[in-house]
Amino acid sequence: MNRVAYLAAATLAAVLSGGCVSKPPGVEPGPLNTYAYKVLVEASPPGARIEVNGRIAGGVPLTLKFFGDINRKFYDFGFEYYVVRALPVATNQFAQTRLFRTGQDRIPERIDFDMNQPSPPYVPLVPPGPVYLSPNPPPTH
Repeated sequence: MNRVAYLAAATLAAVLSGGCVSKPPGVEPGPLNTYAYKVLVEASPPGARIEVNGRIAGGVPLTLKFFGDINRKFYDFGFEYYVVRALPVATNQFAQTRLFRTGQDRIPERIDFDMNQPSPPYVPLVPPGPVYLSPNPPPTH
């Protein structure tokens, strides 16, 4: 009888583990069952400084690492969206912004900024008012 129970348990384990998803090729595992996707960031002309959610990431060309699910959708680590900005190096250039919604937008393979063109307009994703990019917004009074 123990042998029958053992075989049933082994069969059940094999069936349940058969549905596991393997990681996409060329990516590394990340925290909370996510995957780390590398994104090349470039600008024309080169030299722009890149910010991600208000923090300086470096100058272009630059490779950023974003965490997402198996379908390359941005993972929500407490942010509703990720903001990638390119800051100009000359007075006749424009600051550029790319906005990515967590859980909805796919992580691109590359982000290109044309510093000589205005940033594309975005439809507001949240009602007008202050937007907090920190996972812990200040308390309301």
